[in-house]
Amino acid sequence: MPAAADPAPAVPLLVVMGVSGSGKTTFGAALGERLGVPFADADDFHGPANIAKMSAGVPLDDTDRLPWLRAIGAWLAGHAHRGGVVGCSALKRAYRDLLRDCAPGVGFVHLHGEREVVRRRVAGRPGHFMPASLVDSQFRALEPLEPDERGVVLDLDASVGDLTDAYLATTTHGTPEATR
Repeated sequence: MPAAADPAPAVPLLVVMGVSGSGKTTFGAALGERLGVPFADADDFHGPANIAKMSAGVPLDDTDRLPWLRAIGAWLAGHAHRGGVVGCSALKRAYRDLLRDCAPGVGFVHLHGEREVVRRRVAGRPGHFMPASLVDSQFRALEPLEPDERGVVLDLDASVGDLTDAYLATTTHGTPEATR
């Protein structure tokens, strides 16, 4: 009797998370390309009121973030069968839970590093709506991945190529196998 064929590999459905300036967009786009799946930047899901608030140096609150997170969750759900990567801060467990409610198979890649590295990166981004003055609020809001959350933590100070290689070394078919 012939051996049964392996089931089709799971498609990667990922959120690259971390504070503003951690490299979510750069790494997420590169990872999506390497995995052969589309990439979306969560900044593109913010409404004008959120952008105005952040541009004025005012941190968003949970009420501001809820429609934004729902829109990102809908994008993830719409890509669950073909895969996708989205760069999204996903700073709090509750935010990640909402994304998992929309797309239960989603995994997380947390780009983590030193506050001063992030502050320099944010200060050096011309024309971005997120001012360096909000970096501290991002770190205060950050709740690291918990042991029961599927994901990995990578050092944001590594090169994009090294980050991609490090991520792929922790996965099967592009999906994190376990927590850190």
